[in-house]
Amino acid sequence: MNKKFLSLALSLALSLSLAACGSKQEEAPAETPAETTEPVVLNVAASATPHAEILEQVVDVLAQQGIDLQIHEYGDYVVPNTAVEEGEEDANYFQHIPYLESFNEKEGTHLVSAGGIHIEPMGVYAGKTASLEELPDGAEIAIPNDPTNEGRALLLLEAQGLIKLADGAGLEATPNDIAENPKGLTFKELEAAMIPNAVEEVDLSVINVNYALEAGFDPTTDALAIEDADSPYVNIVAVKEGNENDPAILALVEALQSDAVRDFIKETYGGAVVPVF
Repeated sequence: MNKKFLSLALSLALSLSLAACGSKQEEAPAETPAETTEPVVLNVAASATPHAEILEQVVDVLAQQGIDLQIHEYGDYVVPNTAVEEGEEDANYFQHIPYLESFNEKEGTHLVSAGGIHIEPMGVYAGKTASLEELPDGAEIAIPNDPTNEGRALLLLEAQGLIKLADGAGLEATPNDIAENPKGLTFKELEAAMIPNAVEEVDLSVINVNYALEAGFDPTTDALAIEDADSPYVNIVAVKEGNENDPAILALVEALQSDAVRDFIKETYGGAVVPVF
């Protein structure tokens, strides 16, 4: 009886051991949580019109690439540059290369172009005087007071035969560089964003297209004179030097230089904003 009992006990123990092993083999391995990649946040400073509007066209395109484009609108031409220099913004989109170069020289910043997107021809708009032909002697003209845009405005007025600048004045010109002023014109130097608000206070105003559009002007029909579309003042995406080859910046520029954005610019602005790609 003892031998039989011992044999039975051994058999039972072996069965239980095999059953336990089988149970462990059948258990499903624990699932590892799926890895999630956080989107790259790209902060871009921009003028409201047309720059922020153009940037909006690529938000979804960049989102598909894992880039969260955050557009921050600014109403001036200084803070967007200092914000990029100080790292508060990753890039900005509001200025042309001559302005950027002048800003770097004056402020000691280190900004570079990551790519050109469009041109905004500057225009002359009526105020107290309805046309260039009716402009009286001693008339007052509002012009931007920032570097390069002031010279650009004076060059446009020179092209209309209203003044003549001293040789070599170029983009750095100010009213002090006017060599000939047959009508005795005077100039009201204002921050570019403020000029549309002063249109009725002066005879003529020279306005950047982005601010003209924001004020409700149609540059192609309302401007008394406008720069040629082949103007050298290409508006760019600007970044701090060293960041121009950052993958998110390259993706932004590629998206902005797409056929879809070209079509949007042409259809939306009707020649007031001209794509350069």
